[in-house]
Amino acid sequence: MVMGELPENVDIAIVGGGVGGYVAAIRAAELGKSVALVEKEKLGGHCLNYACIPSKTLIHISDIFYAAKNSEKFGIHADNVMLDAKKMYEWRMAVSKKLEEGVAYLCKMNQIDVFNGTATFMSASRLQLSNGVELDFKNAIIATGSVPTPMQGFEIDGKSVLDYKQALMLDYVPKSMAIIGAGYVSVEIGMLYAKLGANVSIVARSDVLSRFDREAVAVIKKKMAELGIKVYAGVTPASRDGTAVKLSDGTTLSSDIIVVAVGLVPYTDGLGLENTKVERDQKGFVKVDNSLRTAENGIFAIGDVAGEPMLAHKAMRQGVVAAEIAAGMQVSYDNKVVPAVIFSDPEIAIAGRIEEGDGIAVKKFPLTALGRAIAFGETSGFVKIAYDNSGLVKGVEIVSPDANAMIAEAALAIEMGATVDDMAETIHPHPTFSEAVQEAAEAAAGKPTHFFYGR
Repeated sequence: MVMGELPENVDIAIVGGGVGGYVAAIRAAELGKSVALVEKEKLGGHCLNYACIPSKTLIHISDIFYAAKNSEKFGIHADNVMLDAKKMYEWRMAVSKKLEEGVAYLCKMNQIDVFNGTATFMSASRLQLSNGVELDFKNAIIATGSVPTPMQGFEIDGKSVLDYKQALMLDYVPKSMAIIGAGYVSVEIGMLYAKLGANVSIVARSDVLSRFDREAVAVIKKKMAELGIKVYAGVTPASRDGTAVKLSDGTTLSSDIIVVAVGLVPYTDGLGLENTKVERDQKGFVKVDNSLRTAENGIFAIGDVAGEPMLAHKAMRQGVVAAEIAAGMQVSYDNKVVPAVIFSDPEIAIAGRIEEGDGIAVKKFPLTALGRAIAFGETSGFVKIAYDNSGLVKGVEIVSPDANAMIAEAALAIEMGATVDDMAETIHPHPTFSEAVQEAAEAAAGKPTHFFYGR
C-alpha cells in the first residue's frame, strides 16, 4: 500500500473465490451491495479447477472409453479402441478454463471487484491483501474452503506422490496406481483410472466407503472387483520406499504413483483470525450459528471451512444465505438436508437418513424390476426410502445410473415435508431410472406395482 493511500471501502468483503465465495458475491451484488472478492488462485476454486468438475469430466471420459471396449452384449464389437491421454487432459483443462472465465464474466457484469491474492484480517472491519491493498468492510464472509489432509511419510511431491488434485491433472494413464484412503474421492479416482486401463490398488484403514450403507457399498465393491481394483482392507501404510508402500500387515505394495486421499481439513492459514473474535472448534472449523455468523457479528463463514458436510452445493446455498443476511434480509440457513452423491459405478446418492428403527421403516425397490435398467443392462442397484409412522419421507438412498439427478427429488420431498403417498402419486416419466423412486414410494405406501413383496 502506498503511504497516505486510503483503504478501499466495501459493504461486503468475501475471502475465497470458490463456489461458495463467488455465489455469495453475486447474490450480494444483486442486492445492491458493493462487493470485493479475494481469491489467491483461480476463480471457481477447487471445485471448478481441481476437484468436482475435473473429476466428473474424467469419469465421463472413462465411462465412454470403457463402454466402447465392453459393449459386446449389445452386439457392438469395437476393435483397437485407443485413448489419447493428452487430448483427454486438454479437454479436462479447457472445461475448467471455460467455467473460470464464466465466473469472471459474471463478477464483471455484477460489478464485483475481484482481487488476486490472499487476505488477512487486521481487525473485525479491515483486511490486508497480499497485493498491498487494504479493505475496510461492513461485513465479511470467510469462504476459504479446505485442503487435502497431509500424511506423514507420504509428503506430496507432485511426481511420485500426488494429492487428489494432482491425480486429476495427469496427461497420461499410469500403469499402476496405489491410493491411500478409501473414501468417495478414492473410489471415484480409482474407478475412473481402472476404466482407462490402470492397475489400481486402494488401501483402506477399515473398508471402502466405511461411513456408507453396506448394502450400497457391496454393489460398488462388486464393480470394483470387475474392474480389477484390489482393495487392501483393515490395514494402514507403515512406511514408504519410493513408490513401494509397506502395509501394517507386512504386505509390500508397488506402483508407479501413489495418490494420498485421506480427507480434507479446513483452510484458515494466514487469515489472522486471532485479530478478531472468530472461534474455531477442535477440528479447525470456524464456528457459526444458523445465520452463519461467527462470534464476530460482522463476519460470516460458509462452505468447507464452516464444517461438515464438505460439499460444494452446501457451500453455494450457504453463500446465498450469508450474502442475504449480510445485506440485511431476515433469513437463516435452515435446510433440512444436504444431498450427497458418489460418482462411482453405479452412482450412490443419499438425502436424509435411511436407518430403520425408532419409528422409521425402510422399503427397497431393486433395479432388477425396472424396465430401463433391464434395457440398459444396468440392474445392479436399488432405491431405498425411509419414512415415519405418518408416511413422512425421512430419507432416500439411490444406487443407480443417473442417481445424481434423481436425488434432487428426494431432497425436495424432505424439505417440503412430503409423504410417501405424495411421491407415489406424482407421475414419473416412463421409461426412466427415476421411476424407481416412485416404485419405492408405492411400496412404502402399501401399493407396490412392479415388484412382489409378498402378502
